[in-house]
Amino acid sequence: MSIKSIFKDGSRYKALFLSLLLCAIGSGLHKGILDNYVAEMALMNELDRGVMEFFREIPGLLLVLILAVFYRSSAEKMYKLSMVFMAAGMVMQSLIDPVKALVILAIFIYSTGEHIQIGMRNTLTLEYSKTGHGGVALGYQNSMMQIGNLLGYIAVIGAFALVASAKLFQPVFMVAALFMVIAMFVSFQLHGNSNQKKTNRFYFRKKFTKYYMLEMFYGARKQVFFTFGPYVLILFYKADAGIISLLFAISAIACFVLSPWVGRLIDRIGYKTVMVADTLLLVIVCFFYGFAHHLFSMDVAFVVCCVNYVLDSVISLASMASNVYVQDISDSQEEMRATISTGISVNHLITIFIALLGGWVWNMLGIETLFIVSAVLGLCNSAYAATIKVRNHHE
Repeated sequence: MSIKSIFKDGSRYKALFLSLLLCAIGSGLHKGILDNYVAEMALMNELDRGVMEFFREIPGLLLVLILAVFYRSSAEKMYKLSMVFMAAGMVMQSLIDPVKALVILAIFIYSTGEHIQIGMRNTLTLEYSKTGHGGVALGYQNSMMQIGNLLGYIAVIGAFALVASAKLFQPVFMVAALFMVIAMFVSFQLHGNSNQKKTNRFYFRKKFTKYYMLEMFYGARKQVFFTFGPYVLILFYKADAGIISLLFAISAIACFVLSPWVGRLIDRIGYKTVMVADTLLLVIVCFFYGFAHHLFSMDVAFVVCCVNYVLDSVISLASMASNVYVQDISDSQEEMRATISTGISVNHLITIFIALLGGWVWNMLGIETLFIVSAVLGLCNSAYAATIKVRNHHE
């Protein structure tokens, strides 16, 4: 199946994907060094990291309010706005000193754009796709972003193999900012008529209750790995930026290869089956991530944790299933779009507290307890997903 056959004629998916690719390169550069930067330069411990993540996630909680203010704007316009915020945050990050408050402010600005973009890019991808191809369209979108992230990670790996890390952080941030600014200008090529002037984006309906609950469970469990997965490797196993970027690169390759396959799997066997199965696999991942150092030597445990980090990245691809679920039960594209955006904020109702709680749990009770909590949240997600009633054409 060619990518052209998946999308509607005349849709602006090429401009969208190019913007996402450039944005992902900048994000890859940024993500590849951020954890080491805040640990080595800003001197943030696990508690500080939780506080930073708290502020990084606040824009997600406020998303419904942001979108309510701009409810007359099209998805294309909101996507452009997201790129302006992301570029501004990245430029600020490249110019400031490693002071905790300034670093958190730059991340907050960048994160505001990133959270707006998440809902808009998924919405636009689904709107541009032909009927029955929503899953595979999202799979291709994920692959495009994984390619960009991979290129960013590879650049970081090469740079840190040649130069001392302390001298590289700021230049890498500057290059990331350049890519983000270019991506912003490419996004200005998006023109569409996906206005929803009569639909408030602060959108709740009873039929989407299970989707909102699933977003809360998923947001809680993924927050543990997203925030503390790399930080465990840095603080506990002493991994440098080159190693972390290599790990991110391997994850990006795995996700690039498997994203379309997972998308097709969602279309073929149904979103419910995928949502139930993915978090059951998470329990195994969490066990080894939290207890590997008790079972193996530190060197072997480090490798085991790296493998499990990659596996978690692959498992996270199944989150596409919830978007396809919303598409399936929505009465219109506008309703789907509003629900996905609201779902992101619902997701963050719990993630902002998990960020703070996770840092405290690690500091007081150890990483074992932290990942036990993540596994329990995953089981709750699977159990709740099993209660979904699927329409006949997916059964």
